[in-house]
Amino acid sequence: MLSSSSKYAVNAVLYLAVHSSQINKIRAKEIAEAIKLPSPFLAKLLQTLSRENIVSSSKGPTGGFYLTPEAQQRPLLEVVKIIDGTDRLDECVLGLKKCSSEKPCPVHFSVQPLKKTFRKELEENSIASFAEKVKSGETYLFV
Repeated sequence: MLSSSSKYAVNAVLYLAVHSSQINKIRAKEIAEAIKLPSPFLAKLLQTLSRENIVSSSKGPTGGFYLTPEAQQRPLLEVVKIIDGTDRLDECVLGLKKCSSEKPCPVHFSVQPLKKTFRKELEENSIASFAEKVKSGETYLFV
């Protein structure tokens, strides 16, 4: 349902939500190492998110990336929208072009409720609420 780019962007944003602040900025290389991504690829994702005011950045010796409190209140779905749009969330999981409720693929009715729930979770929950689950140990970014 999510492209690799969206997955990486969500991981990076949640990593920043958990570990960064306006005082504690984190460089792209450190984030890339933590979430096991090539640094140049992650830097491009972070730049894209920065242009849309999800991620903030500053240059210089104490520079890096961070999330403002306002950005943390935005729904996590916005990260996916910025990177890929939301069409992928509605696509057939088997990759069929004309899959619909009228002409369903073999798994359509099994997967559709999960896709709706997933989208609703991303729409209704903030970046901060997902980060809080990581901070409390209820969920994990790294296994």
